[in-house]
Amino acid sequence: MEDGSRVVEARKVDLVFETADGPVHALSEIDLEINKGDFISLIGPSGCGKTTLMRVIADLEKPTGGEIKINGMSPEEARLQRAYGYVFQSPALYPWRTVEGNLKLPLEIMGVEKAEQRKRAAEAMEMVDLIGFEKKFPWQLSGGMQQRVSIARALTFYPDLLLMDEPFGALDEIVRDQLNEHFHKLWEQTQKTVVFVTHSIPEAAYLSTKIVVMSPRPGKIIDVIESPLPEKRTLDMRETQEFLELSHRIREGLRAGHSYDWAKYLKWTGSVPHHLFRLQPYSPLPRLSGMQLQSTSILRF
Repeated sequence: MEDGSRVVEARKVDLVFETADGPVHALSEIDLEINKGDFISLIGPSGCGKTTLMRVIADLEKPTGGEIKINGMSPEEARLQRAYGYVFQSPALYPWRTVEGNLKLPLEIMGVEKAEQRKRAAEAMEMVDLIGFEKKFPWQLSGGMQQRVSIARALTFYPDLLLMDEPFGALDEIVRDQLNEHFHKLWEQTQKTVVFVTHSIPEAAYLSTKIVVMSPRPGKIIDVIESPLPEKRTLDMRETQEFLELSHRIREGLRAGHSYDWAKYLKWTGSVPHHLFRLQPYSPLPRLSGMQLQSTSILRF
């Protein structure tokens, strides 16, 4: 594919966090190309660097080695030009603002005229099927609806690139399925480039054009799987042989990268394997994965 359609290009990207008790190697020699219109899912075990890689793309973390370009620019230049929208794990909505007010917030910061703000907010609400909820407050919405507001907010300034960090991870399975189907239809309509972090194999298989499988920390890309599924998809497709074979390949990639069995280690030794959790005693909690935070909760007792 021609360079003009290249949205993200990473070459030998490394990231090492310096902590009080020594360096933590988060990413190692990441090579990745994302082209215009790709839907890329990053999947791997907790703590493998999926979110960290996304934060590097977003210029929220600085790599300590290698090079990364966003639309031919540095991540900082791309951020300053508002080249991407970011959807976090939680909706991060202001409770005192209505749905419309939350959608208009980034436009207010950008200095967009009020009439244009209303127009863009209305367009975004229609895309995520929230027409009629403009004057509701976040606490009046379900968790799934709040996350749709978060997605709509990221669409208001017309980014070509959407970065989504486990946006449906906290939702129940029924709502998650509904949002998967709705968001895939939205992607079909807009053809935006999406980078999507998930722990769910079915979610990655259903949504993606490519699935990037990562190893335990230090995070490396161990496989990039091209989806054989057609662009138009329904949830019923998950029962097909083609979908099951794709899910199996993703699962095998995860097993190949995560070769040890910590449960056996606990049974044999009666102690927690330091190499499994790789916890740094003085690491700031925001830099730990969900599984690692849960592990610290277990270890306290």
